[in-house]
Amino acid sequence: MTEGELFSAAAITSFKLNGQFLAVAEGLAKPAGLTASWWQVLGAVLHEPLPVSGIAREMGITRQSVQRIADLLVDKGLAEYRDNPAHRRAKLVAVTAEGLAAVRRISPQHAVLAKRLADTMGIDELQRAVAALQALSVVLDGWQD
Repeated sequence: MTEGELFSAAAITSFKLNGQFLAVAEGLAKPAGLTASWWQVLGAVLHEPLPVSGIAREMGITRQSVQRIADLLVDKGLAEYRDNPAHRRAKLVAVTAEGLAAVRRISPQHAVLAKRLADTMGIDELQRAVAALQALSVVLDGWQD
């Protein structure tokens, strides 16, 4: 393959993979009363509250999309806004106990699918695939500067 063909194949494969992961995520999230998008935003703030802009950067989605989802999560009691000591107007999004419980309801089936993927691909091949995706992401992040 030429460089152009490789670039196109990487992009098209990534688009397809994104759609496939979103479909799997929707299937995992729905029984917990979430959507894939809600799970994505809650997942970004499981360990520490973040401003909307920080979630958007972490997840590679627009700030406006995150704001809309965060507002919905807050309305549903799955997240809350907290004061941000670093910025008076940019509130932090934090997961609530109810939001954490919803994410935890996903864990058992998530573990089943993770094992199925590792068993199907083999753990070494899966690790190589993840490393390649991470390396590609780092390169593309560098283009944003």
